[in-house]
Amino acid sequence: MGTFQIEGGHPLQGEITPQGAKNEALQILCAVLLTSEKVIINNIPDIRDVNKLIQILEHLGVTVEKLGKGSYSFQSDALDLKYLESALFKEEGSSLRGSIMIVGPLLARFGKGYIPRPGGDKIGRRRLDTHFEGFIKLGAKFRYNKEERFYGVEAPDGLAGTYMLLDQASVTGTANIVMAAVLAKGTTTIYNAACEPYLQQLCKMLNRMGAKISGVGSNLLTIEGVTELGGCEHRILPDMIEIGSWIGLAAMTQSELTIKNVSWDNLGLIPDTFRKLGITLERRDDDIYIPSHEEYEIQGYIDGSILTVADAPWPGFTPDLLSIVLVTCTQAKGSVLIHQKMFESRLFFVDKLIDMGAKIILCDPHRATVIGHNFESTLKATTMTSPDIRAGISLLIAALSAKGTSTIHNIEQIDRGYENIDERLRAVGAKISRTE
Repeated sequence: MGTFQIEGGHPLQGEITPQGAKNEALQILCAVLLTSEKVIINNIPDIRDVNKLIQILEHLGVTVEKLGKGSYSFQSDALDLKYLESALFKEEGSSLRGSIMIVGPLLARFGKGYIPRPGGDKIGRRRLDTHFEGFIKLGAKFRYNKEERFYGVEAPDGLAGTYMLLDQASVTGTANIVMAAVLAKGTTTIYNAACEPYLQQLCKMLNRMGAKISGVGSNLLTIEGVTELGGCEHRILPDMIEIGSWIGLAAMTQSELTIKNVSWDNLGLIPDTFRKLGITLERRDDDIYIPSHEEYEIQGYIDGSILTVADAPWPGFTPDLLSIVLVTCTQAKGSVLIHQKMFESRLFFVDKLIDMGAKIILCDPHRATVIGHNFESTLKATTMTSPDIRAGISLLIAALSAKGTSTIHNIEQIDRGYENIDERLRAVGAKISRTE
């Protein structure tokens, strides 16, 4: 188990460039299974979850070649489908939730797809019904081995297009169904589809490969099935969750930071949500400049009521940034209600912030009220364990703002989503070291 030692209380300064988007990379990598031709992907983040998926693809028979930092070519022309029934796959697939998205491409191209019950963050229930209900509507037969906790779908006669109304706007569910539908016979219409920028990126990539997807960017997708797809080259967007993390970090540590090449047009409500917390953001070309803050004051509503920051499907505010917003508010001026609607266990890390001196009232599993210190008192250094990716980065931000030396254990959780974070933080002045 790895550990970070963080000497907090030091302002940072400089430029930081966000990595490629983890959530997009997991979708895009699975899409290479849809064609036997070569697919080149650029700006792939070097993080644990993505590297695990690349390893799964290699064991499945995909030829993987590293072309440079963050750039790889993939060719799925000699797949070994027996790997899907192996003990190795059961071990590797169950450790990565994103592995669920290999099922749609394999089902579309080969008429069958299997997956062990996937893992991932322990942030509450994350059901897979949307994925498999979509496959069933396309004509697949579902089976589940309860003893081995193994899911399977089969369609030996191929898939057929249909109309479906998704029960929830699941990003991975929509991606999986879209990848299955592009090779189905006829027309598929998906209503209540997710429309996040990363899902849009997947659809645009598939269209470049020869798919016929319309309605990209809306919650109504129409897919005309084609018989085969070809190769293409694709570049992954910068990670908007990491961008939001750096904004919160700059404010909490009273630092002057420039976040480079953020793809402003794909950030949605993120800049305005942080501005509602009183944080100054300047757009400089495609960069975000954040000056050092002596204070930042949370805005209330025009009727005087307390600000609520809640998550919602895109174009609403992403749930992955609520933990960062929560920790950022601990040093704001004023109060805020954080409402985490999607996951009932994601706020359970706040006890660690309370131990550091934060004023937080956990109202119930989904809501927390934060009363900001306004830098009148600092958080106290402590020893913590990272429970998941986003809670882990929030605790790291808290430690960087606290006076004294903090210790964070189980940093593998942070490494799952943030590339070489200790090196990149040291480059802007953070005093952080890693021990194994």
